[in-house]
Amino acid sequence: MSKPALDRKISLLQATAINMTDMVGIGPFVVLSVVAELMKGPWFLYAWLAGALLSFIDAMIWSELGATFPLAGGTYNFLKESFGPKWGKLTSFLFVWQTMIQAPLVIASAAIGFAQYFTYIVPLNEIERKIISGGVVILIVFLLYRKIETIGKISVLLWMGVLITMACIIAGGFMHGNFLAPVQHINEGLHVNGAFVAALGFASVKTMYSYLGYYNVCHLGGEIMQPQKNIPKSMFISVAGIAALYMLMNISVASVLPFDTIMQSPFVISEFMQALAGPVAATIITALVLWVAFASVFSGTLGYSRIPYAAAKDGAFFSVFAKLHPTKHFPYVSLLALGGVAFIFSLLFKIQNVINAILAMRILIQFVGQAAGLIILNKREGRKFMKWKMPFYPLPVILAIIMWLFIFISTSLSMAGAGILVISFGVIVYLIKSKLKKEWPFEPKKYL
Repeated sequence: MSKPALDRKISLLQATAINMTDMVGIGPFVVLSVVAELMKGPWFLYAWLAGALLSFIDAMIWSELGATFPLAGGTYNFLKESFGPKWGKLTSFLFVWQTMIQAPLVIASAAIGFAQYFTYIVPLNEIERKIISGGVVILIVFLLYRKIETIGKISVLLWMGVLITMACIIAGGFMHGNFLAPVQHINEGLHVNGAFVAALGFASVKTMYSYLGYYNVCHLGGEIMQPQKNIPKSMFISVAGIAALYMLMNISVASVLPFDTIMQSPFVISEFMQALAGPVAATIITALVLWVAFASVFSGTLGYSRIPYAAAKDGAFFSVFAKLHPTKHFPYVSLLALGGVAFIFSLLFKIQNVINAILAMRILIQFVGQAAGLIILNKREGRKFMKWKMPFYPLPVILAIIMWLFIFISTSLSMAGAGILVISFGVIVYLIKSKLKKEWPFEPKKYL
């Protein structure tokens, strides 16, 4: 009897839907006010443009690696293959190590944001909000406990809710009659100096949190149909589509609400719709925001659950995570483990406390690491080895590394230090594991 294996059943449409639902999530609705407060002027739109630019450039890196190595686990495989049989073991282990911490943080942040917006409809105390956020995580795990083709169909349904929500927000501002005012005044009072650059960095941390997810399809590489074509396409469609929606949404909100209200509101989208059409409409848009937040948790959890599975299947992580469901063919142990940790995090943290932590933990190993790995891989194998090739190589890779390091520093010194500490502790764990299993760099020397 053959062992269960992943099925390539996700189409381009479904892959794009998975990416875009993961990207939108609760992020843009909870950080819109924070970005405006950090930038303190109509030029806050530049922070959203900066996030779009970095996402587009970085998607080129993911496209080269994702099309060349279309396997479950995404970055785990990219780092292992790029850095070679020795250093690849360490870098790929560190990625799985930090994923077991930051992936549940990402899932929990969306669930916490869901509970935050839910209080606009039903006033809740702190304990009740925790019950809501924890319940969202449990429901997501339940929905994901099924075959991948069913999940692909659910993703398209959730994606439709995302598009409807954004369309309602954009249409509301457009019909208000003052839609272009924020763009016309974008440079009013702007001074490009050190303070502006610093504020742009801090604000871009928040906007990048809202763009994260354009690469989710790479984690599902072993389940994508025609991966060499569909993986790059789905990412660029996702980035372009979401960037346009984010810009239009921010312009729409800024064309209706006073800037002071935008900066101070915890429910900025709800207040936006209330100003336009009253409390009933505000309740409806809040319900749609909750739909989007739920869709984001669904999509993110789906992608992350494949990472420990891929590492365990490769012998680089605990073997129990390599188990697939005997009939539904999905990594159920990995899904349940990440869901369990995310449930705990959803009860412990507040959303603004985890956004910086999420990026600080991921940037050095995942984004900068695989960008450097791509350069090493190209030098070793040559450009013909890559199944998809970015234009103007290696310029986009160099730009991505510089921009990611700028974002890393902007997360704050304490968060950047915490990210380095997590990596350092991971190195220690890896060395202990390698020593016990007599793996690199503790392999016995072979004598002729």
